[in-house]
Amino acid sequence: MTTDIQAILFDFGNVLLEWNPRRVYRRYFPDEEAMEQFLHEVNFMEWNAQLDKGRSFSEGVAVLSRQFPHHSDLIQAYHDNWEESIGDYLEGTVAIMKRLKQAGYALYGLSNWSAETFPIVRDRYDFFRLLDDIVISGEVGSIKPEPDIFKIMLERIGKPAQQCLFIDDSLANIEQARRMGFGTIHFQSPEKLEKDLYKLQLL
Repeated sequence: MTTDIQAILFDFGNVLLEWNPRRVYRRYFPDEEAMEQFLHEVNFMEWNAQLDKGRSFSEGVAVLSRQFPHHSDLIQAYHDNWEESIGDYLEGTVAIMKRLKQAGYALYGLSNWSAETFPIVRDRYDFFRLLDDIVISGEVGSIKPEPDIFKIMLERIGKPAQQCLFIDDSLANIEQARRMGFGTIHFQSPEKLEKDLYKLQLL
């Protein structure tokens, strides 16, 4: 596999940039348990996935607030303070991207992200310029691990999955990519990623 890899695809959330909605919500709750109960009650991750798939924040907030009117202020708070959900960028991953770019690999981004909020971070971080192209779920109406978003990415790259390596922190996404023929690395830390790339003789 290693000799065939020509393109390397990076997920963004918790691979290049820390993302955690709890960064927004902690100040609204007396303890972690209460916050987790709220996130579970409103099925936050499922709701957020619909934002990533293309639903507008205004519609998403309205829909969830109708379901949970007693939490409407908290639901709106995520929209109002979304930028606080983004933490630091992962310097180790960015350094690896630069090394791969210098080695001649084509680099791509494939991320579940709202079309409304991605431009905010894209303009903020220069490392996105290392990428030859980016597919954002909210812009194409499909989210990982749905096969369609991987197909869209392959069309952009113009190469078969067997010549692509996909890096993501979600095991479900990794398993789907593997089924479609991609080489894969399940991201756990920049240090582990570096070791995995060495094993594949890509660094």
